[in-house]
Amino acid sequence: MIHLLDHPATPQQVQEMLEVYPLLVKIVVDIRRHLLAGGGEMHAESLPRFSGYCESQLLLAGSEQDDLWGANWYPAEQHLEFESLINIGNRVLGWAIAASSSRTMTSGAKSPPSPATYWEVSSEK
Repeated sequence: MIHLLDHPATPQQVQEMLEVYPLLVKIVVDIRRHLLAGGGEMHAESLPRFSGYCESQLLLAGSEQDDLWGANWYPAEQHLEFESLINIGNRVLGWAIAASSSRTMTSGAKSPPSPATYWEVSSEK
C-alpha cells in the first residue's frame, strides 16, 4: 500500500508500506513541498500519471517532477539508499538535450541535493 505523508508514519502505516518488500520501503520525496509517498512495488514507471507508484501519487497531488527524489528505506536499520533511476532520469535527459543542441544548460534540471540536507538518519539500531 502506498501512503502519501506530510508527517512521520505511524507504525501501522509502516507495516502497510512493507507489504510488497518486507525489509524495505520504496519512497519518493517532494523536496520542495516536504511530502513523502512510500510503499508499493517501484518508485516510478514509464506512465507515472496513470500508475499506482509513489511518483504518480505525488504528481497527482501537485508535485513537480524536478522536485522528486527516490530512495529505499530500510526501517529496521533506519538506513536510506538513494540509488533510484528517478533521481537521474529526467535530469540527465534534460542535460543531454541541452548539450546536444549546443545550448547552455538551461533546461531547468536541478543538481541533486546532498542527502544530509533532507534526512537525519540514525545509525543506532
